Amino acid sequence: MANLINEAEVRNTWSPIIEEATGINESSKLAWMSEYCHNHKLYEDANIMALGTAGNIFGMGATSFPGGNKTAQGGAGDPGSGDKSPTLLPLAMQVAAQTIGLDLVPVVPMAGPMGLLSYLDFVYEGGKTAGSTTPTYIKFGDKDSTAEGNDVKVGTSRIDAKSIIRIVDALGDGEASISDRYTGAELVKALEDHIPGFSGADDDGNPFDRGVGEQTPDKVMGLSLFSKSVSAETFQVAAAVTREQVQDLKQFGVDAVAQVEAVLTNELTQSINNHILSTMRSIAGTANGLGFTIPGAGALTGGETIADQHRAILTSILAAANLIAQNGRRGAGNFAVVGGKMASALQSVAGFVAYPMANTVNQVAGSIYPLGSVAGINIYTDPSVDFDSGEVLVGRKGDGNGPGLVFMPYLMAESVQAIVEGTMAPKVAVKSRYALVQAGFHPQTQYEKFTVGGFRL
Repeated sequence: MANLINEAEVRNTWSPIIEEATGINESSKLAWMSEYCHNHKLYEDANIMALGTAGNIFGMGATSFPGGNKTAQGGAGDPGSGDKSPTLLPLAMQVAAQTIGLDLVPVVPMAGPMGLLSYLDFVYEGGKTAGSTTPTYIKFGDKDSTAEGNDVKVGTSRIDAKSIIRIVDALGDGEASISDRYTGAELVKALEDHIPGFSGADDDGNPFDRGVGEQTPDKVMGLSLFSKSVSAETFQVAAAVTREQVQDLKQFGVDAVAQVEAVLTNELTQSINNHILSTMRSIAGTANGLGFTIPGAGALTGGETIADQHRAILTSILAAANLIAQNGRRGAGNFAVVGGKMASALQSVAGFVAYPMANTVNQVAGSIYPLGSVAGINIYTDPSVDFDSGEVLVGRKGDGNGPGLVFMPYLMAESVQAIVEGTMAPKVAVKSRYALVQAGFHPQTQYEKFTVGGFRL
């Protein structure tokens, strides 16, 4: 997205306020939360009338919420009563602070309900698939696709299994571009699919002799900037309390409306967490060979102990992180998400001596969300999955410029308080609007998952 703000000034203004209010001091999180606060203030200063239409000028009338997605245009639908919808910054920061899923993805705040996400990638270029100048290499079809004429098949993409072709023949009659020769031709992405022969003398990647190198023109790589349009989607929930609850709970020092808001905030937080994690799990590759089942559903063999079995889980997490580094070529996985039983197993071997692995896992009961780190991989517990779940999700949080999921909040939490006509009881509605974007060519390379079966505590 276009950055039209002074980031240093925004951060200097808001970071101390956020840190004092939430206790958050992580640099990357303070950066995006400061930008969000800046956008939020602009939104509030604009004094937007979120509900109702310009026609609501004959007094306030009865309090009512808008009906679905309808508008008042043409007299159809319920436009709402026109009450101003306050977007409460403390509520928004509470959601942001409690949403662990935001620790797993880069966050790029949006200044409006629509925006552009830009990201970078490198390609083997030298030409275009849609132009008269042909690229040096293209990929198309599947792993069994063959080259035409004198063109040479040099390999298969390790990401999407398409054939990689080195273009030798110039465009012929009836060929306006290389796409006419190879239907669905696309440029080869340099980081995901390295081609040894691109910078060498032959397809095996051998170097040039000095004399040949002097007379051979350089092949060209291209830096491509891509933009993806995004729009905010919505989570929303409401709750009501009776006047008697508001009145009578005061004698116990309880603010009924504040308690309702806290419950609604928790509901939004869990919904956003689940959305992020379920999307990651749906696009994650399966880490072949990493999952294992303990023979006899927990039976030990030889001199093996339960601690040995639990220690093997750490190795599998490390292997999945390294697989992400190999597939995505942007770095190793840096977080893992597990269930409660798996978290307990990892806590039990935090100080395993026979084969020690650097970790900061907290062994205090209940301190399992987040858990700590293993070999530099932050471990989080997902309370929404079954306690006995053996699934492990491993991923890499990027910087928003490469492949992977990107979280783009517009309104982190918007709160509306109204008095219900008839009962005169307070009603609170909370809404969160954001976009969760799959960015880059191959976002799935940044996430792996595997299952540990049959283990016991």
